[in-house]
Amino acid sequence: MTVFTRVDPRLGEFALRALDPDADAPLLHGWVTHPKAAFWLMQDADVARVAEEYRRIAEHPHHDAFLGLHRGRPAFLAERYDPAHVELVGLHDARPGDVGMHFLCAPADSPVHGFTRAVITTVMAWLFADPATHRVVVEPDVRNTAVHALNAAVGFEVVGTITKPEKDALLSICTRERFLAATGVPAPDAATGAPTHEGATA
Repeated sequence: MTVFTRVDPRLGEFALRALDPDADAPLLHGWVTHPKAAFWLMQDADVARVAEEYRRIAEHPHHDAFLGLHRGRPAFLAERYDPAHVELVGLHDARPGDVGMHFLCAPADSPVHGFTRAVITTVMAWLFADPATHRVVVEPDVRNTAVHALNAAVGFEVVGTITKPEKDALLSICTRERFLAATGVPAPDAATGAPTHEGATA
């Protein structure tokens, strides 16, 4: 079931649906073990481990995962979490309204210019569609310079470097106001679920 839809003026419709850990695991396995997904830290995982990981997320009260679609086809993965309880406990001064986020684009044989930026814009618009979300928090690996640039493009501000068990991370925060100023993309009407349409390329 689709939980969010956004129409990008150049690349068309993006949507998110709840992830099915068992049914989607074979597809996700190809994504998370691809060399370009090295920072996802699942390079050696088999399908069973991928399914187990996303079952664990599905059962967690403060963490969930969604499959992203582009024009109806699976194209990206998004995770949402509460940084007061997951990933950043003791490393981030969490406030009410903070939401953590991860995203991963599927590997593509023929990359489309601007696609990854359209994906992160969609994910951010989805998170801010919830009026309870005030800030989005991310913690990418300090070496992941491509994601740092994308984060900056949609309004994230670097807070500083933190040390996690699996990586040194660049803690960054984006407010609703910074996202709107950076992208011009307003949050959709969360009450009606109306799709987001923009007049300018995000």
